[in-house]
Amino acid sequence: MSHGLYVSFWLPTVVLGAALAIKLPSILKLWRDPLLRAVGGLLVFACAVFVFAAPKTIAWTNRVTGVPNIAAPWVYSLLTALSASWLLLIIAWRNGRTERSAQTRRATRWVVSVYAGVVVALWVLFALADVPVEQIRDLDTYYANTPFMREEILLYLLAHTVACSVTARLVWNWSRTEGLDAWLRWGLRFLGAGYVTNLLFSAAKLTAVGARWTGHDLDWLNTNIAPSAACIAATLVAIGFIVPHAGQYLQERWRIRRRHRSLRPLSRLMRSVTGAREPFDLRATPELRLIRRETFIRDALLQLARYLDDDLRARSYDAGVALGFERGRAQALAAAVTLLDAVEARARALRHPEPPEAAASPVPGASPTTSSDPSGSSRPDTTYLLREIQAVSRALRHPVDIQAVRAHAAAPAESMSTHE
Repeated sequence: MSHGLYVSFWLPTVVLGAALAIKLPSILKLWRDPLLRAVGGLLVFACAVFVFAAPKTIAWTNRVTGVPNIAAPWVYSLLTALSASWLLLIIAWRNGRTERSAQTRRATRWVVSVYAGVVVALWVLFALADVPVEQIRDLDTYYANTPFMREEILLYLLAHTVACSVTARLVWNWSRTEGLDAWLRWGLRFLGAGYVTNLLFSAAKLTAVGARWTGHDLDWLNTNIAPSAACIAATLVAIGFIVPHAGQYLQERWRIRRRHRSLRPLSRLMRSVTGAREPFDLRATPELRLIRRETFIRDALLQLARYLDDDLRARSYDAGVALGFERGRAQALAAAVTLLDAVEARARALRHPEPPEAAASPVPGASPTTSSDPSGSSRPDTTYLLREIQAVSRALRHPVDIQAVRAHAAAPAESMSTHE
């Protein structure tokens, strides 16, 4: 096999390391969660497998210990531990909140006992085997007919195949479960594809070893196909763990930025009320920027409260419904019309302030809902405006609709005034 293909061993190591880095804060924070512990163990063993299975690391391990091919049982042990971690993950995942049940504890103990026994057997068989010639890339086929080493190779491959088959089947079943989050479903699909590809690794290895038993040479399956399948499988598994977290994180970031951007029309309108804008800091997180913009808008809306005309809002809502807008849209457009009217009313009041006596005297025909007399009528209702600033801001992006509602709302009021 070309040396360049083995360089790819570091690609899954990097991707697995990234997945471990993403999951590590949650694992440390919620260490008692058996599911997170299983995920952490899986990622640690997976990283270790690819670090120690790289040809340079194999040669280094043999050289440091002074024992030819001792890297073999070490890598086999790591791969067996990884296989066990797959099954432990399945047990924790499948049982969810029932992790303390007797059945779960029995299944966990069974997996740990069996695979720990496999690891012990691997080292015993290696100690009994005679493997004096160092093999970096094709040990499995080179020693396929060697007593005890033959059994060791078959043992680790069978343990890997069983764990991979069980895990692949269950993961694929769960990926088709109804009601899953889209990102989680894609993560499960990547995991399923990774475990199926792992089966190709085992199949290639077993076929190459079996060919040696029958006197044939299919070593290229062991030296080319199997390592490539392992690299692809590990990368897919790592992506399967990354996708749900990265996807949900990016989706949340996008949702926050979209909310911040959608409030821009209302924020600009409120600048004409306050004469300022919300605080801005390049180092602020998207969440903080959104909070600052929402707070700025709500504070400015409270300054407009005395100028809001509830009667105008009711007429505008009726006008919006009459024009064919659905109720939620009509309510947002009515609020936008009322808000624009309040901004204009405030501007007029600032240009032509009333004398104190006139301000204190009730104006004939004035709507009681716009009175600021604390002992008299109620103040305008600002609940909708404060609660639905997103809907109101989106409505401000459609001045043509606002103008249509405004004109339609004004017509009945004029006719009513003439009639009276």
